[in-house]
Amino acid sequence: MPLDPALADRIVKAVDDGFDAQLDYLKTLVRYPSQRGDEHAVQDFFFQELRKRGFAMERFAMDEEAIKRHPGGSPFSATHSTAPIVVGIHRPQNETGRSLIMQGHIDIVPVGPEEMWTSPPYEPRIDGDWFYGRGAGDMKAGHGAMVAVFDALKRAGVQPAATVYVQSVVEEESTGNGALQCHLRGYKAEAALIPEPSQGRITRGNVGVVWFQFTVQGHPVHVREAGSGQNAIEAAYGVMRKLRELEAFWNTKTPDHPIFKDEPHPINLNFGKIAGGDWASSVPAWCTVDCRISIFPGEKPETMMRAIEDTIAKAAREDRFLANNPPKIVWNGFTTEGYILQPGSEAEAVLGRAHQRAWGEPLQESTTPAYLDGRVYALFDEIPTLNYGPSAERVHGFDERFSIESLRKATKSMALFVAEWCGTEPA
Repeated sequence: MPLDPALADRIVKAVDDGFDAQLDYLKTLVRYPSQRGDEHAVQDFFFQELRKRGFAMERFAMDEEAIKRHPGGSPFSATHSTAPIVVGIHRPQNETGRSLIMQGHIDIVPVGPEEMWTSPPYEPRIDGDWFYGRGAGDMKAGHGAMVAVFDALKRAGVQPAATVYVQSVVEEESTGNGALQCHLRGYKAEAALIPEPSQGRITRGNVGVVWFQFTVQGHPVHVREAGSGQNAIEAAYGVMRKLRELEAFWNTKTPDHPIFKDEPHPINLNFGKIAGGDWASSVPAWCTVDCRISIFPGEKPETMMRAIEDTIAKAAREDRFLANNPPKIVWNGFTTEGYILQPGSEAEAVLGRAHQRAWGEPLQESTTPAYLDGRVYALFDEIPTLNYGPSAERVHGFDERFSIESLRKATKSMALFVAEWCGTEPA
């Protein structure tokens, strides 16, 4: 049943009344430099914030062995985060509504050279409608909105009449293991809402992702005898060219995946990090390249992993030295599937009504050629998984930012959604 108009008006006003406090809370989140492995302090902050709001709290580590056994798990590495997962549990007085998972990731990507930022990346800055800072858009704006939703509902005199799990996870940017750990922990609900930046649209589908690293060996000699050695860095270029051919091949499959018809290049290979050699006057003996490539929804990561192995093996066979010294491959991050949100669920209809009320226009959809944690709930719990959040720009880049007004509207949509999906009771 659609939300009572009078209650909807109260909730919208409550979001407006608390919006300055919401932005102040968000500034605090952005000031935490919560890169991979450094999320402990911000997770403690989140734990305390939810506990003082009356949530039942749980904090737990990832179970590496359980994740390894699960088909959706990604490999652990030396840089895998050890920060805990934090979950706040809202339990109603009377369980009359539909349960919900709300999840945000608190890990962020590195800032790069700080001199290329207009202002310090961990010092939030507002300029007109734009809020700047590393992680501000991806996804601390949405992460903070989860808390703001409960504050607004309380301000409006109500609370959800169903169990709601508010989950703060890590490893979203590297493996997806944080969301998977919540699944393995046993948190289940009838729908999931993940406020990643989506330009105020619902995400209809996203790609899977595979991370890998390959290392090429060379034969070091003095540069005066360079022709008698083997330059590992130059040999790595040959492997990279072959991997570009693999990327091009996979993009020819786009017509088989109609949800990506508007994406000109949905399968993207990135050479994200390269290191090699020891001395400017020595032919380099080694070169290591860290890579990321995506896969279409419905494809298993193992399919791409085998294709990568075959491609690198082919590149080695075509090189005199590498044919006898083949590159080594390490899977060091994501090995995850993509997913498609099938239309027609009641949860999507509820979000559509909430969005119409908050934005004054129908809810639109989009796809993304990136990873989303929603794959855990869509694939393994098989529940409606709504990826929906504010508008953000320059994520993973310099001067990352989000639109403040879009956050206000997205928070209203989220609060209205929770009120209708879960039902309400007096706070």
